[in-house]
Amino acid sequence: MKNRQAAVIFILVTVTLDILAMGLIIPVLPKLILDFLGGRMTDAATWSARFAVVFALMQFVFSPVLGVLSDRFGRRPIILLSNLGLGLDYVVMALSPTIGWLFLGRIISGITTSSIPTAMAYIADVTPKEKRAGAFGMIGVAFGVGFTFGPAIGGLVGDINPRLAFWVAAGLSLTNWLWGFLFVPESLAQEQRKPVALRRANPVGSLVLLRSHPELWRLATIQFLAYTAHNVFSVWALYAIYRYAWNQKWIGLSLMVVGICTAAISGGLTGRAVKRWGEKRTLYTGQFFGAVGMAIAGWARNSAVYLASIPVISLWNIAMPAAQSMMTHRVSEKEQGELQGAIQSMRSITFIIGPWIFLKVFGWFINPKNPVHVPGAPYYLAAALLFTAMLMSTRIKGTYAVSTGPANAVPEAPPEIAATGAAPIASQENI
Repeated sequence: MKNRQAAVIFILVTVTLDILAMGLIIPVLPKLILDFLGGRMTDAATWSARFAVVFALMQFVFSPVLGVLSDRFGRRPIILLSNLGLGLDYVVMALSPTIGWLFLGRIISGITTSSIPTAMAYIADVTPKEKRAGAFGMIGVAFGVGFTFGPAIGGLVGDINPRLAFWVAAGLSLTNWLWGFLFVPESLAQEQRKPVALRRANPVGSLVLLRSHPELWRLATIQFLAYTAHNVFSVWALYAIYRYAWNQKWIGLSLMVVGICTAAISGGLTGRAVKRWGEKRTLYTGQFFGAVGMAIAGWARNSAVYLASIPVISLWNIAMPAAQSMMTHRVSEKEQGELQGAIQSMRSITFIIGPWIFLKVFGWFINPKNPVHVPGAPYYLAAALLFTAMLMSTRIKGTYAVSTGPANAVPEAPPEIAATGAAPIASQENI
């Protein structure tokens, strides 16, 4: 038990450092792009879109590859290789003489940060099935901490020199690699490993796994709607500037509040909610609060109400780990890496289409040439997506609540899971 707890702590530190390094460059990358283009804002917007799309595409392509490789060779070597590659990539970006080199660095970043699903598989390996939702919630804490302090530190360092932020990020990633090399043990036993198959390693083929079980496909569809809704944060700053005339200080403070709420709710409520209500009820309860929070953000008449929507939206964070845990129960232990890679590929698709959808909706509804003026339309759309996901979640079979019997008791899996041969049962992100 102590070894398992230590392994979870090790991997959480690894993920925290990874996200902190990524968060560092969020406020400085646009400035560096703008500098390369001589201050031409229109061109900078075009290149920023290219950077975002190529990053998501790399994650879409390489997440299943790394997931399948981790099922074959173990989680540790994949995580170490990714951390080392990410650290060296930040060095390349810090030294970039042209925007082309910076763009190449972003491609490499997309590949190397695809190790996050491997970390999720690691959590699934070392955590009892009835406690996975709580453990995945701790991943949410790591994301919250990283996105709370990363952009803040990056902004301070970037004021000195934008490239300095990349050097600090490189130092964190290389420290992360050293930490993993010295302390992170392997989590996947030899007998649980699975041969590499090209069909499972390509992004389209990996998605086939999500259709291997009716309940898994339904959960995947629910998560697709949720991940798409999460992309509404692509309009967060523009909406606040347009409607409330916020400056950079207020935008930064609001994002810090988002990070703090994410960390507090993911770490403090997820495990307790699953223990009290079970995974199914936790899933649709979180989605309900997410939908309500989005509606409040869209309706908000002033900054105070807009800020008040953050903790309500953040209660949605209890749903993501619950869904993630429910999905791990519906595949075998040999397929956890492949599953996490498939989930990340699916999420990467939403990263590609989601911002485009919400920004287009926002632009259309604030255009004075159009007959309807509804600045909050993107948030109403996100609320509708989450409400649909919530209704679908109520139809999922099995709650997977933690047993109230003996500590080592294992709840029985629904018959349809046992029939598939999957092991019986014993959670960001885009601002």
